[in-house]
Amino acid sequence: MNATAQRIGATTACLIAGILAVCWHPEMRAAGSDDPKASATHVDPPETKIASSWDQKAAAAYLDQRAGWWMDWPKSARDHETFCVSCHTAVPYALSRPALRKPLAESAPSANERRLLDNVTKRVRLWKEVEPFYKDADRGAYKSVESRGTESVLNALILASNDAQNDHLSADTRTALDNMWAEQQTNGNKKGSWSWLRFANEPWEADDSDFYGATLAAVAVGTAPGNYRASPEIQGSLKMLREYLNRESAAQTTINRVVLLWASAKVPGLLDPQQQKAIIDEVLGKQQPDGGWSLSSLVGSWKRNDGTPQEAKSDGYATGLIAFALQQAGVPRDNAQEKLALVWLTANQNKMGGFWLSYSLNKNVEHHMTPSTALFMNDAATAYAVLALSEPTRH
Repeated sequence: MNATAQRIGATTACLIAGILAVCWHPEMRAAGSDDPKASATHVDPPETKIASSWDQKAAAAYLDQRAGWWMDWPKSARDHETFCVSCHTAVPYALSRPALRKPLAESAPSANERRLLDNVTKRVRLWKEVEPFYKDADRGAYKSVESRGTESVLNALILASNDAQNDHLSADTRTALDNMWAEQQTNGNKKGSWSWLRFANEPWEADDSDFYGATLAAVAVGTAPGNYRASPEIQGSLKMLREYLNRESAAQTTINRVVLLWASAKVPGLLDPQQQKAIIDEVLGKQQPDGGWSLSSLVGSWKRNDGTPQEAKSDGYATGLIAFALQQAGVPRDNAQEKLALVWLTANQNKMGGFWLSYSLNKNVEHHMTPSTALFMNDAATAYAVLALSEPTRH
């Protein structure tokens, strides 16, 4: 991609952001010359360039602001003075925000992290009393059971990730994991998975999202400290989960297999080495010349429900998630293609806004409910970009 094209791309991004009334400035710089491999060779050393050329403080400010907006948005409110835990904003925030603590010299979770953790803990403790996120009477058939399955996995993932920082499995997290296993399907062609919310929205709430949810359940199990994954009482359920993921893997889109790759790094034996290598090769084969990935190229023939064309350019969500998952699976940062991905991420943070740009698979900017809801994909993109760029210094 030449310099002129990069300037045009940055200007276009700024114009779109102006529509959203967000202070987006053309801060995205070209990742390199027309030859991306030649560009990467000038990053010396790549780790130094990557660590020093993105703005952790701005990323934290963006993530904190967006988490606060979500928790206060009236449409996210639920009973017992709680709020919905969203796949696009709340969950990525919970997973990524702790990674910024060390570089920002923070000694404790941010106020919004604490608020989110308290919300999840409250719903776990009141599991038999709180209403599901969505009910059949309000949103159609099966929404109550889908909500229960989805929330049980997300609660366990958030609390297990928090406990992993202290290397201690809390009673609340164990309860959340118990709730999760209780929602696992034990018969039929979905045996081993969880009922998952379906709203015809990729990549988290579509007909294939049962698989995505099952991969997150595996991440939760593998993340929980104290060698929880070896607990005798969960081995039957874990076996069903492993069998489901292996049985359904071949039919999945590439982006679903990316999360499976991440899960396989958390639960040894979930996939064999040949299966892991096949996913890595598949993913690396879809990397774009600029070093990034485009989410629209990883979801098969999915069409936007508003009829507008998908974005084909590299985006922060696909690139951040893939770069992070590859690292989790053991691909080193000095791998040529991983290095290109990290260089793309450092070059494409909006330094003024702190975020990474991504694009909805379901509608364009103009068709979103509000300017704030149009930022959902940026929320997830920023979280996974932070995780990918922070991975070497997280521990």
